[in-house]
Amino acid sequence: MWIVFTLAGGVVLGLGPSTMAAYTLARRHARGESFQATREFWAVYRREFVRGSLLVLPAAVLGVVLVGDYLYLSALGPASGALRIASLVALVALAGVGAQVGPLYAHYDLPLRAYWPKAAQLALLRPASSVLLLLALSAIASATSAAPILAPLISFGGWISLNTWLCQRFFAENEARLLSKGNS
Repeated sequence: MWIVFTLAGGVVLGLGPSTMAAYTLARRHARGESFQATREFWAVYRREFVRGSLLVLPAAVLGVVLVGDYLYLSALGPASGALRIASLVALVALAGVGAQVGPLYAHYDLPLRAYWPKAAQLALLRPASSVLLLLALSAIASATSAAPILAPLISFGGWISLNTWLCQRFFAENEARLLSKGNS
């Protein structure tokens, strides 16, 4: 559904709301809720059209620019090694923080401008969680590059489901840790 609704929105306008709808439904599924997927996806897609676009599109544009920079600098050869590595580090940092944003959006009700800073805070303060999310993303990306037919069939949905499931556990662990600090 994520691919279909992203394409239905002309990719640029569909990416944000379909991503937020996918994470919202993945969270509900992870919690054991029962629902009619297509109808609920459409309802969340419509409801989150503006907010989802405002949350996802700037990061998507930044990601495209960083990938373009990395590829361009790679084509220049060894002379651009430091800049190429800086682009790669920035891209990995964006992926690490970005892996937190969708589940964070589905789980917490924050002001729109607070999601990226909160995701960055979680990614930096919980590095083991961030590394695990990046390893899971790398595994799915590697499997998809080896068998590209996986992308439209299971890669996107698999990543969103796994990412949501992992982040739900990380959030619960973080909340329990904060609660125990508050009671100490």
